[in-house]
Order: sequence, then C-alpha cells, then structure tokens
Amino acid sequence: MTKIRRPRAGERVVLVAIPPGLLDGLPDEDQRAIAAIVGKPIKFIGYDDIGRAELEFDDPFDESNHTIWVAPEFIESIGR
Repeated sequence: MTKIRRPRAGERVVLVAIPPGLLDGLPDEDQRAIAAIVGKPIKFIGYDDIGRAELEFDDPFDESNHTIWVAPEFIESIGR
C-alpha cells in the first residue's frame, strides 16, 4: 500500500475536483474563479481544526485573492 504524503504549509497543490456544494450560493464571479483553478497549482496554507485543507489562489480574472477550504481528498500535493 502506497502512503500518500500530506502537503506542508506553503507547498503547491492541485485542486483535482470541485467538492459537491462548494459553489452553492457563491456569486457567479467566485464560482468562475474556483472552476478556473481546478487542475492548476495553488498554494496550500494548512489544515483547519476539522481537517479541511485551506487553499489560497489569485483570481485568474481580476486581481483579487481567494481562500477556500476543502476535504483533503480533493487535493494532490505537487511540492514547492
């Protein structure tokens, strides 16, 4: 059995899919920004108190910055 390495704070990860319900109720521009970063390297910040991965990324459509929290199974580590 292969052990999957958990990313460390500051490393790059890839959001492999949008978790169900993540986009629900978000403004269209936020939904579009999150959908655009699937499969692209983004910054891993750490894990919150309930084990979700905190991710940070720049909006590809404007100059804003976003933070999202997802279950760890939705990310893959790619290192620094």
